[in-house]
Amino acid sequence: MLHYSHRSIFGLMETTAIVTLWNAFNATDVDEYNKVLGKLLYDLKSVAASGDSMKKFATANVTGPNFQDIYSLMQCTPDVSSMDCNQCLDLAIAQLPSCCGDKIGARVFRASCTLRYESYKFYELSVQPRQPPPPPSPPSINHTSSQGKAHTLRNVTIIGILVVIVVLVFCFICIYLRLRVKKPSETTQIPSEDEDEITTFESLQFDFDTIRVATNDFNDSNKLGEGGFGAVYQGKLSNGQVIAVKRLSKNSGQGNLEFKNEVLLMAKLQHRNLVRLLGFTIEGRERLLVYEFVPNKSLDYFIFDPIKKTQLDWEKRYKIIQGTARGVLYLHEDSRLRIIHRDLKASNVLLDGDMNAKISDFGMARLILVDQTQANTSRIVGTYGYMAPEYVMHGEFSVKSDVFSFGVLVLEIISGQKNSGSICHGDDSLDLLSFAWKSWREGTAASIIDPSLYNSSRNEILRCLHIGLLCVQDNVAKRPTMATIVLMLSSNSLTLSLPSEPAFFMDSRTRSIQEMRQWEENSGTTRSSQSTTKSAQESVNEASFTDPYPR
Repeated sequence: MLHYSHRSIFGLMETTAIVTLWNAFNATDVDEYNKVLGKLLYDLKSVAASGDSMKKFATANVTGPNFQDIYSLMQCTPDVSSMDCNQCLDLAIAQLPSCCGDKIGARVFRASCTLRYESYKFYELSVQPRQPPPPPSPPSINHTSSQGKAHTLRNVTIIGILVVIVVLVFCFICIYLRLRVKKPSETTQIPSEDEDEITTFESLQFDFDTIRVATNDFNDSNKLGEGGFGAVYQGKLSNGQVIAVKRLSKNSGQGNLEFKNEVLLMAKLQHRNLVRLLGFTIEGRERLLVYEFVPNKSLDYFIFDPIKKTQLDWEKRYKIIQGTARGVLYLHEDSRLRIIHRDLKASNVLLDGDMNAKISDFGMARLILVDQTQANTSRIVGTYGYMAPEYVMHGEFSVKSDVFSFGVLVLEIISGQKNSGSICHGDDSLDLLSFAWKSWREGTAASIIDPSLYNSSRNEILRCLHIGLLCVQDNVAKRPTMATIVLMLSSNSLTLSLPSEPAFFMDSRTRSIQEMRQWEENSGTTRSSQSTTKSAQESVNEASFTDPYPR
């Protein structure tokens, strides 16, 4: 490995300068191949990281599916510590699914480490450790000075010729592989349009001037709105395609980590209920995300406006609820990854020309292992009123955190009210969750329904209200999964369990939302919200209803 820089690099692990290459051929049994490959890489990583200050290098091979051999090589610069070498190789391994998840060979080059695997042996049989230089031999009396110079000149000539040959062979191989990718043989499977579009991170990059011209130099007349991390503009490419451009504010909270996160996640996701990422731009301090254009803005533009909400009858609202549920289910279970959105809310649900829901804004999303149930973070991000209590209080997030946010969204769609606002209930002023729960318990659940929906299917609306209350239960284990929610929405014959008290439920013994916010500001907490201590259980008659939905 060759590593140079304009600053001191010895003993420091570099995390930038990532380059990925891959073999043009796909594995025949991808799941089994990746399973065998994963074990090989993680075993080999430990061997390479345990090397000394002279060498951190390891090779190995195993037999994969269909008796196919897999050869792998890992190496770190010897100046980094074993811990840094291990971390660098971990990052390199984590890069593989995003570029080469179904390939029989790939390379990941990082500044402090590299890894490669192929279906053929690409390294020498053995790597000899560096030997100490031999002691200088006494000057020979049988060779003259002119003979020594001639010998040296001959060695230099031979080495030069060998270097030129190696470079030419390497260039020929690279050109050959590139042509094979662009012009596959009859036996090579032609990649689909979606696969070809997300093959590499670089293939998504737009030229900054192209986007600047498309948005008329980011003219205010083309501005669609202002988000938490910057403005969104409408643009039109030279081919006539209309686009939406998210221009991140230079002072926004979304740094390089969130930007890279959103690009890499969105590039891998293809679903009718997710906004499609077309590309991105980085130039200087400018960072742009280019999306498909969704003409009807976001759900909050309609649902919280007393005039525009009348355009959303119950049929459209029910379709939005179903579409959002299918989109979140895809993130949790149906994509190649398991993704937790962490910022599901009305302003992040966009509506296309047919009022179909499209989930957007993945800057806060987190990727977890497919078999992982939850994760922790010390950095609480999201929107007050939509965050689950276990996330607010302990930094624990899981798929059930998104279920809680979805439940809040369902109640907002049914009522046309913001959860962050206050609703009068007798002499009390309640937030939406508390109002919905009290109305449900008192048998007056219909009072939460948006008045513009009074002529709609009452049973279907109340069933959705029931599902929303199941989603916002304080007990994480009692909340349904998104798969169960989609089934509940599509099958009226499925019996629903009775909901329990929601999180942040307020009665006379709990603090108001305004008091909670004031306490949060005075306490100097870095979290975006803080929950109150759950109040003592009220003594309320829990007799079941004959009618499945209270009137």
